[in-house]
Amino acid sequence: MTEITNSLVHISVKGVVQGVGFRPFVFQLAQKHDLNGWVANTSEDVKIEVEGDPAKIEAFVSDLRTKAPPLSHIENITSAPGIPTGYDKFEIRNSIAEAGKYQLISPDIATCPQCLHEIFNPLDRRHLYPFTNCTNCGPRFTIIKDIPYDRPLTTMRDFEMCPACQAEYENPADRRFHAQPNACPECGPHLELVDVQGRAVEIDIEYDNIFTKSAQLLDDGKILAVKGLGGFLLACDATNDGAVNTLRVRKRRSSKPFAVMMASIAEVRKHCEINEEEAKLLKSPAAPIVLVKWKTSSTIANAVAPGLKYLGVMLPYTPLHHLLVRFTCKPLVMTSGNLSEEPIAKDNDEALRRLGGIADYFLMHNRDIYARYDDSVAIYESGSPRIVRRARGYAPFPVKLPYQSRQILACGAEEKNTFCLARENYAFVSQHIGDMENMETLEHYVNTLELYQKLLKITPQIIAADMHPEYLPTKYAKELAAKENLPLVSVQHHHAHIAACMADNGITDRVIGVALDGTGYGTDGKIWGGEFLVADYHGFEHLAHLEYLPLPGGSQAIKKPYRTAAGYLLALGITLNSSLPLMQYLPDEELSIIRDQVTKNLNAPQTSSMGRLFDAVAALTGVRGVIDYEAQAAIDLESCAASATGETSTYPYALTIQDGMTIIKLFDLFTAIIKDIHARIRKETVAARFHNTVSALVVDVCRDISAKTGLKKAALSGGVFQNRLLFSKTVNLLVLAGFQVYTHHQVPCNDGGISLGQAAVAEHK
Repeated sequence: MTEITNSLVHISVKGVVQGVGFRPFVFQLAQKHDLNGWVANTSEDVKIEVEGDPAKIEAFVSDLRTKAPPLSHIENITSAPGIPTGYDKFEIRNSIAEAGKYQLISPDIATCPQCLHEIFNPLDRRHLYPFTNCTNCGPRFTIIKDIPYDRPLTTMRDFEMCPACQAEYENPADRRFHAQPNACPECGPHLELVDVQGRAVEIDIEYDNIFTKSAQLLDDGKILAVKGLGGFLLACDATNDGAVNTLRVRKRRSSKPFAVMMASIAEVRKHCEINEEEAKLLKSPAAPIVLVKWKTSSTIANAVAPGLKYLGVMLPYTPLHHLLVRFTCKPLVMTSGNLSEEPIAKDNDEALRRLGGIADYFLMHNRDIYARYDDSVAIYESGSPRIVRRARGYAPFPVKLPYQSRQILACGAEEKNTFCLARENYAFVSQHIGDMENMETLEHYVNTLELYQKLLKITPQIIAADMHPEYLPTKYAKELAAKENLPLVSVQHHHAHIAACMADNGITDRVIGVALDGTGYGTDGKIWGGEFLVADYHGFEHLAHLEYLPLPGGSQAIKKPYRTAAGYLLALGITLNSSLPLMQYLPDEELSIIRDQVTKNLNAPQTSSMGRLFDAVAALTGVRGVIDYEAQAAIDLESCAASATGETSTYPYALTIQDGMTIIKLFDLFTAIIKDIHARIRKETVAARFHNTVSALVVDVCRDISAKTGLKKAALSGGVFQNRLLFSKTVNLLVLAGFQVYTHHQVPCNDGGISLGQAAVAEHK
């Protein structure tokens, strides 16, 4: 009988392989294949040495990829032969810190079914424990201070495991084997209910636990600030109009919709119409807020999302949330713990200070949050999930680039800001930072950037920014570039949109780029937003756009769409008839001012914005003349159009050529809409015809560009494509016209994806 000679192989596994149960998986796999050696986390990978029968080593390496833990994401496995050393067992070794090395880090993961079962099992030692987790779920990025991902480098460092937890941690057969946040009621973080002064609320005999008391407070119409994974959320009874309206007044959020947390998919179905793909998205490890159709029979207060057909719904994603909604037995509003436009509060003292005027009570704990994170928002449309706001559950997972990148910092846009750090073939788009309108948000931006740079070991060689000179991220980029003596690349806003869509889809070919949004600084100094480009990462040709029309009062017109509508009609020479619904918003004195601004070109910047065109039509038809939050008029117009099912008519428009540029003329469109208004055509029908028209003109212009260039690939980007009705119509028509259509999936089509495009352009410039 021939004796088998043992072999030894060194293995490196890169990807999201820390904090997802990968080392325990490797340990058990080695035992299964009767191999000895070791596994360890390092600052860039998981390193493995296995020794034994060559055939068994080969099977082991194959299983590494095909049977890896479901929450891991393997990017690369490399192996090299070594000299056998005579290992007599397989072990998990201490982590190895290596200077300058980095690795991919897992986002936070929603509570797994096994942990959930334990929480609600009266016989389990973790019964009702709100910090239950295992290698398959729980906090990750929000508690990490540095890599490698080990307990001493997280905010769990101050909680020493009790003997029972330590035994789980050290048992290879236990699913908590090397689970860094492992804890129980004996040794882990604890919960506290306090009033606005920070004084503990006594839990008397009537309330057998803190969740019963919290549920009673919510049932009484109180507002609770609840410490979650990435910060505090403000909670109230979503079926109580009075509580919801009180929250609106205190939070200074007059009509922007709130998200609602429900206990289960079954409860979601009571209030909303959801398909299986939407249910799958809700139940996914990322557990985002998902925008779904709201049933008219729902008992959720109309004040939660006034006038809207879609409701933002999420399932509980931590044990604390599961317990709170289970004890409350009601859907709960769960919205960011902040005043409008401020960063989410994350620390206990900070929450008491900043949210004391909003919340009546605080449900807080003593596990620190290291990184602020809002909830992610997603939709399922036209056959795939689309991210609207990328944060908890998704960031910092990278976008894989179709090229090799230098180390780049892209500073992002002013609204819905994210930044992007790129290196090698990865782009790390940050979580949603928010609108960069104040110093608090800038501080959050800088702190988050420093954390990403530390964890990812990135020292930028190039800085990229939007062309707009007054954007706060652009000013920051200029100061940083000057301070560090680094090259600064200015990237046109809509070029960045299209480049982001390309990178999102991993393509490098030239495309016809359709960039439709509200505002972007153009190369001619005007406000762009309805643009057609031929683009790649190197540059773009600007081939078509909506005609330039005035915004009387500039930012005033954005907040008051009736001013936009009036300015457009006056500039086009269309009579403002007193019978138009638009006129309900326009006092004679203001109309006279607008007329002067347009005729004399006073504080009336020119724009080609598609977002403003939607605003103008919403105001013209009487759908909405004044907005309380960004895109409210367009959202209302979409809701209105969705009611006119089966409408296929379109309005006329004209394409003209000026100096080689195709201009989309709007006189015929507006006159046709006004004709319908005078004919008493329902506003729902007018809104539907307008949506049909925008989809048709996109296809017409793309056909025209295709005929000139031979290109048949179209990339769609910009916040206007968050409009589900417009998006689905446009994609369907482009496909029917023979185009290969690229849309966003990993990053938002709105300005939250801009930083990815900036990084891509900066590398190629």
